[in-house]
Amino acid sequence: MYRDVLAIVLAGGRGTRLDPLTRDRAKPAVPFGGIYRIIDFTLSNCINSDIRRILVPTQYKATSLNRHIDQGWNFLCRELDEYIEVIPPQQRLTEAWYQGTADAIYQNVYTIEKAAPRDTIILAGDHIYKMNYARMIDFHRERKADLTVACQPSTLAAARDFGVMGTDDEGRITSFVEKPKDPPPMPGHPDQALASMGIYVFNTDVMYELLFRDAARKEASGHDFGRDIIPRMVQEGMRVVAYPFRDENRKTAAYWRDVGTLDAYFQTSMDLIAVDPTLNLYDREWPIHTYQPASPPPKFVHTDPDRRGAAFGSIVCQGVIVSGGQVFRSILSPAVRVRSYSLVEDSILFDGVEVGRHARVRNAIIDKYVRVPPGFTIGWDRQLDIEHGFTITPAGVTVVSKDEDLERFA
Repeated sequence: MYRDVLAIVLAGGRGTRLDPLTRDRAKPAVPFGGIYRIIDFTLSNCINSDIRRILVPTQYKATSLNRHIDQGWNFLCRELDEYIEVIPPQQRLTEAWYQGTADAIYQNVYTIEKAAPRDTIILAGDHIYKMNYARMIDFHRERKADLTVACQPSTLAAARDFGVMGTDDEGRITSFVEKPKDPPPMPGHPDQALASMGIYVFNTDVMYELLFRDAARKEASGHDFGRDIIPRMVQEGMRVVAYPFRDENRKTAAYWRDVGTLDAYFQTSMDLIAVDPTLNLYDREWPIHTYQPASPPPKFVHTDPDRRGAAFGSIVCQGVIVSGGQVFRSILSPAVRVRSYSLVEDSILFDGVEVGRHARVRNAIIDKYVRVPPGFTIGWDRQLDIEHGFTITPAGVTVVSKDEDLERFA
């Protein structure tokens, strides 16, 4: 166990681009892959990397996230100095909420000091990937770095949403700009940029100094690691190094996804139902932990030729009953009901969704506890979906918000 390392998983973002899925929950608490929440991947990486002292600063709409962590991540032992601790904005120094990623750490400096870590790893709670942080920490210490930033090549278009860096031949970061409109390409790769993954390992004493200096700048700083802290470190010649991303996915290509938009979330979810999925959830050597309440197994009923309960190329979770309906290339979360003569295609149904008889759902995300009335259609008529007030993504995915009352349209 890395007893001299503290992990901080930032989980306070609004996730506005995931609306309506984030209308009632924090982005890291959005369900993913049937049984998981997005934050489960980062927390599992910590546990699998033998990092068992974890702080989770939260902020917006954190109730379901707090409940999930309390119910599903309570297996660590405090007596052995193992914990996952959720910390809301402390407002100890001002009455302000977290003003940026760096401020979220600064407001919790006293909590960090009690843990007395040699190194602090700062992580985002809203990315999908499998990574051994221990290797990055070892790399950071071998290089005697003040800060190590995980990175990977990205297309120039995608790099506009990330921090972009330049490095010398030894991997030392020589430039860093956050979300540039015109990302500088990598030498020898004119169509790629070297993008930050938002994973940072700090020498803790150095981090303290930087946070206090940044806080003293007040309105002159955005109090953000990517926009303020890291560029200043590079300008001042501090030892900031790049760590090339190596994952634990055990596939030919590394897998890391930012699910910050509805279309990115949908496509990343659909990756899971491939015959040979690019994200391997079935590797017992790098399990993804989560909270799973006691539920019965899934069930498929009725065998009449025109009323056969079946699912093909899909993920079907516990408690699901497919009762005479047909499901193709979809993800059915726990306790979903698919009634007779109904059809679900290329869709994600969250917990407790019920699809009524003769209803048809296609290319859609339906949030928790929505009842699709008998004969109702979602995803088949774009104009009708718009008239019903559903969200339509640029790629044409129809999104129905939590607890939406569809009976009024029936």
